[in-house]
Amino acid sequence: MNRRLGGVSLLWYVLALALAVVTYFYGLDSQHIPKNGDEYPYAHITRLTAASGHLLPLQSELDGMRNTKPPLLFWQGIESTHWGQDWDLWHLRYPSVIYTLLTAMLVFLLARKLSGQLEDGFVAALTFLAFFSTYRYGRPFLVNPPEVFWFFLPFFTLLYWRPFSFESRWMVPLLLGVEIGIGLLYKSFALLAPIGLVLVWWYLHQRQYRWREFLVQDSFKPVLTGIVALSLFALWFALDPDPQSVWREFVVGENAGKFEAHGGSYWMKLLWGGSSIWALLLGYPMNAGLLAFPVAALFVVAYRRRYQLVATENMLWIWMIVLFVVFAVPSQRSARYLLEAMPGVAVLCALNWQRIPRWVFMLTLVAAGAVLALLVFLARSLQAEAAGMYGWDFWLLSGATLALALFGLLSAKAIRNVVNVVALLTLLALAVFLRPFDGALGTYSEATQEYVQNKDVWVSCNFRAHDEGQRFLLPKARVHGYDEGWNLTPDELAARYKLFALQLPLNGEPCTGCKIIGQRLDIRGRQSSQELQAMLKGDVFQHLFVKELLVESPNADINVLNANKEGCR
Repeated sequence: MNRRLGGVSLLWYVLALALAVVTYFYGLDSQHIPKNGDEYPYAHITRLTAASGHLLPLQSELDGMRNTKPPLLFWQGIESTHWGQDWDLWHLRYPSVIYTLLTAMLVFLLARKLSGQLEDGFVAALTFLAFFSTYRYGRPFLVNPPEVFWFFLPFFTLLYWRPFSFESRWMVPLLLGVEIGIGLLYKSFALLAPIGLVLVWWYLHQRQYRWREFLVQDSFKPVLTGIVALSLFALWFALDPDPQSVWREFVVGENAGKFEAHGGSYWMKLLWGGSSIWALLLGYPMNAGLLAFPVAALFVVAYRRRYQLVATENMLWIWMIVLFVVFAVPSQRSARYLLEAMPGVAVLCALNWQRIPRWVFMLTLVAAGAVLALLVFLARSLQAEAAGMYGWDFWLLSGATLALALFGLLSAKAIRNVVNVVALLTLLALAVFLRPFDGALGTYSEATQEYVQNKDVWVSCNFRAHDEGQRFLLPKARVHGYDEGWNLTPDELAARYKLFALQLPLNGEPCTGCKIIGQRLDIRGRQSSQELQAMLKGDVFQHLFVKELLVESPNADINVLNANKEGCR
């Protein structure tokens, strides 16, 4: 049935996409955006490589973490920061958002082409951008935004120009090889395994499983695509002055190492724990965040319609299944490894949007309301401790989002139109909630930054290169990391370091005789069960936050100082 998109509906979707763009760019320079810890090592490698004045070899001070990824991500960071001259989070991250928005555009075009409905294109793009995994991994300086784009692009190319794309003997296979090769130079040659398998399956499916026709007319095409893609990836070895290190650190260490059990039986990890196949099985709905319920329902709808699925739907499901199976084999399994298929999930959602029951969308709106209620509760508790912390923008945004969610719950006709918008507004509300911690409360003053200029400052670190984040807070200092796992007391730190930062409870005391140079408020990442219970009873400020003091010690032993090793390497 051809559904025309009226003027009011068209305006609604255009404004919703504009909201998505604002949501993805808002607070992009924040230290507290949802992200992954890999951002800091990648920033570290980018900064040192830019400082070297050469694109290759990649540079790092991290033990065993130099050629951790192919060079395109680091070259992207070098270009966006103008060889480190504009070294801040905004310049590092904005290309990631551009990649994510380009992927959303592909999702829009493909859904519109497959269904013939403009509205389905809007729904698909908004669904993809409303996925929490897209928001979490599609904004920071990570490899995920470009890899999702470049590994979705070949499948978009085949489906959008089908059947011509499948019949093309040379042009399309060569084009696919270039697209995939660029993706490999961002991520890894190993991704050619699932992609190549899917290409073979797709060509075979297009021939309706007539093996003779496939072998004669199509079998060479995925091979040609793979040769071109691997040839592009091999440029890294050809151009790097130290190809042996690339082989040792990347091929053997980074890729083959993922098959090691790392402290346990392979079969035990396969069947039990956070890295089990069952955890991976939940990866697609978990990646969707608030839209987990519609994505889970999509699987049920597809199973019930399994004999009515059209060829393009089957092909997208093939991509999802193959990616799951391939990444179930290594000992390290994560929903993050399924991100490449999430654009296809968004397209499938749009194609089946009207088939998903209304009550499923109601669950999403209820979940969004619960998240918003929690944010409001936390904001009120913080406001009681620090008056004026939140302005009218947070309260207005939270109230409007709750009102829209309530409207969707009460309106059977409007619920499918508002659910993605509510999810996006909830993500924006989270960013606005976190924003004060990037202001005066959460940063060091200009006077503090001037005081530590060209001085060695030691900061706590609980992840590899985590101290890299402190370089954005103290850009003029020489920042080093000490391991939180050492559990050193303030006085023990004062005996080791002359200038250092330490994190304390809000009522904690600094080291004896130390001079406080500056301080800021930071968000704690982990709480015990007792602390969580105390927070639910209203004692939020004490357990959710820590104060970080930058202090100068008169007692630092210069001999101990010179003997120290950085703890985050």
